[in-house]
Formats: sequence, C-alpha cells, structure tokens
Amino acid sequence: MKYICLGYFDEKQWEALSETEQNTLMDECFAYDDVLRKNGHFAAGEALQSPRNAATLRWTNGNVSITDGPYAETKEQLGGILVLEARDLNHAIQLISKHPGVKVGPFEIRPVEDLSAMVAESERRRSKERKAS
Repeated sequence: MKYICLGYFDEKQWEALSETEQNTLMDECFAYDDVLRKNGHFAAGEALQSPRNAATLRWTNGNVSITDGPYAETKEQLGGILVLEARDLNHAIQLISKHPGVKVGPFEIRPVEDLSAMVAESERRRSKERKAS
C-alpha cells in the first residue's frame, strides 16, 4: 500500500545550522532514501522550494483568490513529500521513524486513497454528457 509522507521543517532552524551540519543531515537523509529504494519502499519523493515561493488558491465568493505563501500560519512548513510502499500504517511509521529528516521536523503519514473507481465513474458520466451534446 502507498503512503504519502509529508516532511515539515522550520526554515529558520535549518538556516541556523552550519553548512557542515546541513550537509551531514542531507547526506544521512539521502543515504536512508537509498535504503528505502533498495528495499522497495521508496516509490517517489520530491523536495519543495521555500514557502516564500509558494502561492495558495482558495475558492472565495464564487472566485479563486490567490495569496502569496503557504496557507498554514506556522513556523514549520511543508518541505517535501515521499511516496512510501509499506504493508500498513504501522510499517510506514517504522520506516519513517528511522528517517534522519525527522530530526528537523515532523512527518505526517497518510494512506493514499484509491480513486480509480471514482475516476472511472466520472469518465462514464462525462462521456454520456459529451454524447448528449
């Protein structure tokens, strides 16, 4: 089963680390990612740029409103995602609890929702609408 692991970090805490400390932590993270890959648990992963480069879209009064930055007003911001293959949530927790990235911020782990039946039903409805028009 796939799990999305959202890694959060405090940008100010990160910037307070020396270059050596940053490099050491990143090397540890990448080494553990290699272990996850080798054992078939790492399905995908991406780091995110700074929240300063983000935009948040909301539906407000019938229109899309756009604001700079992330929605959350917290010091810890989303830093990246990892798609993990695990037997169950406990297995995902065991795997991520060993990830060195936990040292700089929490990880949220959520099971992936299988929307294939919903997508197929939507495609069926939309196909009928196209044929009717």
